[in-house]
Amino acid sequence: MLIDGRIADIIETGMIETQLVVPNFVVDELQAVADSADRLKRNRGRRGLDILGRLRKGTKADVTLYESPRQEKGAVDQQLVELARALNARILTNDYNLNKVAQLTGVGVININDLATALRPVVIPGEKMRVQVVKLGEEAGQGVGYLNDGTMVVVEQAKPHLNQEVDFVVTRELQTSAGRMIFGRMTAEVAPNHLDRRGPSNGNSA
Repeated sequence: MLIDGRIADIIETGMIETQLVVPNFVVDELQAVADSADRLKRNRGRRGLDILGRLRKGTKADVTLYESPRQEKGAVDQQLVELARALNARILTNDYNLNKVAQLTGVGVININDLATALRPVVIPGEKMRVQVVKLGEEAGQGVGYLNDGTMVVVEQAKPHLNQEVDFVVTRELQTSAGRMIFGRMTAEVAPNHLDRRGPSNGNSA
């Protein structure tokens, strides 16, 4: 969760006001990742430590480092579940497997991915939107783009407008295990290239 980094932004909004408990074995795991010989893992670990430092220096949340008896390596998820049960606490995570294990054992979970999904704007068929076509779709004529929140948009007949912004009308929305997808069809006009908007073309964010 700390490696993901979004937790710091969420905390700074003031949405979560309860105490955050960071067990020592989580810090140990971050340190191990930060010391990895793999450059990508090393950077991720260091980012996690930086995020933890940012949280501790902030004023929006009470962050406590918790000293817990060390257990054998590789049992971090289980340790988190057991500690949460002992403290009558919830687990804040973006890990799918940890989320499922915690739920099965009766431990409450705040899933950052679920929170992000819940905050995405709702779209309805017939709504007009705008997106930049960044690649071709799997079916003939399709163009693919992404909204600011990462939602994939598949637009019919947008293939000729690669690297351009296009206006489209939503035809349906699909929620998959990989995330949300929006399907649409081209409207009569292609948006000018200089515009830099992602979302409803009428500017209404409500």
